[in-house]
Amino acid sequence: MKGMPEQTQDDTGRDRDDNGRARNARPRDRFGRPLPFGAAGIPRIPDDLDLPPAETLDYAQRLLDDGLAFNAHEVLEAAWKNGPFAEKSLWQGLAQFAVGLTHIQRGNQKGAQTLLERAARRLADYGPAPYDIDSPGLLACAHTLLTALEQGKAISDNDLRPRLTIPH
Repeated sequence: MKGMPEQTQDDTGRDRDDNGRARNARPRDRFGRPLPFGAAGIPRIPDDLDLPPAETLDYAQRLLDDGLAFNAHEVLEAAWKNGPFAEKSLWQGLAQFAVGLTHIQRGNQKGAQTLLERAARRLADYGPAPYDIDSPGLLACAHTLLTALEQGKAISDNDLRPRLTIPH
């Protein structure tokens, strides 16, 4: 994929980029699970993705709307890693929220609960968010999902497509 760093392998056979950071070049399914080499997978998010906040949120929203929470997580994680230090906890909370959704999609209740709780704490601690991020709506969604998980209630695909921003 264009924009992806060159991949090499270390002594253990693990993929590494040119800077020696661990990477996984294997294709992934729609829930982010690795597939065998050579399998058809979902297009990957470039490791060097660096978008302005509004574009990041728009891209992540489109991925969530398409049921690709893992990919949305990768987009939000890029903003967390590349954004201003003062906003790192906000973007980390958003990325963790998307990972929580990914765990629900994968059927991993414990992982979903852990990540949604972390995301809710980060979003609540951050306070009012910039870029029209709907922190109150995301917190309400996280609590609804956590309650459904605790009570063993069904969670629909629609429940896994929260709005990241306040609609205008």
